[in-house]
Amino acid sequence: MQVTTTTPLFAATLRPDRSLRMAGGWLALVLAAIVAAPFLLALPEFLVPGLSAFVIGTAGLAAVSVRQARQGRISQQITLWTDQVEIATTQPGIEKTLERFDPAEVRLRLERDSFERTTGIYLRAADREIVLGAFLSTADKSSFAKAFGAALRKARRAR
Repeated sequence: MQVTTTTPLFAATLRPDRSLRMAGGWLALVLAAIVAAPFLLALPEFLVPGLSAFVIGTAGLAAVSVRQARQGRISQQITLWTDQVEIATTQPGIEKTLERFDPAEVRLRLERDSFERTTGIYLRAADREIVLGAFLSTADKSSFAKAFGAALRKARRAR
């Protein structure tokens, strides 16, 4: 396939949700430490179990923070023209991958839960299936699938 220089019908860069949920976890740990400190100092028999619980909580939050920081560097760039679909995937520690497909030869497959929420978006080609936006929230997956599906239908009709 050739590289297209025309304006794309659809272009999106997908990145993980970068909300402040981890900050809330750290804030809850600090608040719990402030509330528990007088009790731990007043009752020495609870000092060791209380401190060990805070150490375990801190280690767990640190592990989740590192995982989210690594996941924050994942991205997928999807570009759709009338004659090709281009998917560029970037992951930490892995070389950037670029895949191109003909819009007439690919199918968009959605996975839904029992409440009809979109839980998975797949682009199926002749010999393989690519997961799109696995790191997105359910609401983001739904809106992306709706917009990308409409653009894919438009690309097929334009040929």
